[in-house]
Amino acid sequence: MKVAIVHDYLSQFGGAERVVSEMARIFQDAPIYTSIFHPEMTWPEINHYRVFTTWLQNVPGSKRHFKLLLPLYPMVFEQMHFKNYDVVISSSSSFAKGVNVCPEATHICYCHTPTRFLWSFEDYLSRQGIGTWSRNVLRPVINALQHWDLYAARKPDYFLANSSVVKQRIARIYGRDAQVIHPPVNVHRFKVAHKSENFYLIVSRLLSYKRIDIAVEAFNRLGLPLVIVGDGPDRAYLERLAKSNVTFTGYVNDTKVLDYFYRCRAFIFPGEEDFGIAPLEANACGKPVIAYRAGGTLDTLIEGESGLFFDEQDAESLLQSVQSSRKISWDPGKIRLHAESFCPENFQQKMINFVDEVTSKKAAIELRR
Repeated sequence: MKVAIVHDYLSQFGGAERVVSEMARIFQDAPIYTSIFHPEMTWPEINHYRVFTTWLQNVPGSKRHFKLLLPLYPMVFEQMHFKNYDVVISSSSSFAKGVNVCPEATHICYCHTPTRFLWSFEDYLSRQGIGTWSRNVLRPVINALQHWDLYAARKPDYFLANSSVVKQRIARIYGRDAQVIHPPVNVHRFKVAHKSENFYLIVSRLLSYKRIDIAVEAFNRLGLPLVIVGDGPDRAYLERLAKSNVTFTGYVNDTKVLDYFYRCRAFIFPGEEDFGIAPLEANACGKPVIAYRAGGTLDTLIEGESGLFFDEQDAESLLQSVQSSRKISWDPGKIRLHAESFCPENFQQKMINFVDEVTSKKAAIELRR
């Protein structure tokens, strides 16, 4: 069975790129097709596989400003024709699902989310700090891309979603059903820490939509130590907001991040993500997570076993959940066991089973004709 993998662009250190890497491990002979690929800007293991790019690779500025090429991507992916493959898997949060596949092949789209900058336009531009004039200029472009996106969403034979909330979005926006297969989390990097120090931890880029401000305000009031690992445009604002019990480390290497995971009392996750890998990494260390009840954590957190939710995205609600968590005797081994259910091996097996199932179904239909 000949398999090809298609991804939007390989120029970020993101969860979607981790999924592509894991897919390539499953289907080791499968080439990866993408619009642009800059090895130094994404996970190094991807460089071990055959990667084919498009003419966008040679466009000046594509390395740092690939998002500015937005109107060109639909044309680029529609120019991709897969005639000699049995299965094409598009890993997509935007354009890769728009490739053309021959009728005999099976096209599976692993959808990280319906295209966010198209379907949450105002919210997305607010996060990026884009002003009113630029929004007015962009609206006609966005409207045209929305029409194309709906057309492209009809091309895959099957959709996979990375979480239940994304499955719901796929149904609402594209009118397509999807099966949920959660992304792989490399829990093997971590070990269970049975002892904790009296501080709480956030590991995140410091962006406004991550809602780190809620955590800062809550811990200002609690007076408990909070360590915030990461950097970003909101750092100066958050530092002004914080009292002396809140520490900002900036960027630190993986070894230091692991050390913080092992020593913290609990992990704080105040934002809303499509999936969210960091909470499961904390769980893999045996640490409970205190998370806003929304997004991917609805799939990944077992209340009272691997952590606690807070219901309102504000400081008071988070504060109450932190206080409640301090009264619970958490079982690190049980928390770790929960995280292991998201291991790469489970992802691999689910992907193999799904591909086998849908290709067998298609073969049976062909035989009946």
